[in-house]
Amino acid sequence: MTTVISMLRGVNVGGKRPLKMTELVELYRSIGCEEPRSYIQSGNVIFGWRAKDFEALARRIESAIEKQFGFRSGVILRTAEELDAVIERNPFHGRVDVLPKLVVTFLAVHPAPDAQTRIDALPSTLEEFHLKGRELFAYFPNGISGSKVPVSAIDRALGVTGTARNWNTVAKLAELARSL
Repeated sequence: MTTVISMLRGVNVGGKRPLKMTELVELYRSIGCEEPRSYIQSGNVIFGWRAKDFEALARRIESAIEKQFGFRSGVILRTAEELDAVIERNPFHGRVDVLPKLVVTFLAVHPAPDAQTRIDALPSTLEEFHLKGRELFAYFPNGISGSKVPVSAIDRALGVTGTARNWNTVAKLAELARSL
């Protein structure tokens, strides 16, 4: 069995796409996920899965959410091992001042080879962005809401779908995944 972390895009954000985590966990159980459990209200579910086709699994979850809740949410999946590797690849490792304002955007697929060039061209003065594989590590010293770089500009520069989590959530998801 593989431990999988599922992160939904754009649920329970600013009152949009409300989704109760208890109902979400039941949905995951109904499609065959083993021991699903949620973490906070932003659409994170950790569970066991026996098959290896994660693209098909993501599509299956998206379709089940749409059928049950009436909206389609992007689903980004990472295995526990992949999430541990994300933590190891953190380009800000050792900079404890950064961690409270570090956000990781998990991408559905690898971005185009020139995505880092487009990210580097964003009108940033304080923020730092590092694209590593299917993750964008972003340090927002004034918080995301205090940034001069709009999230929509980051999304356009990446050119692929993703969902962001703060560093504390990333670390907690990895911890929970190890305990499954």
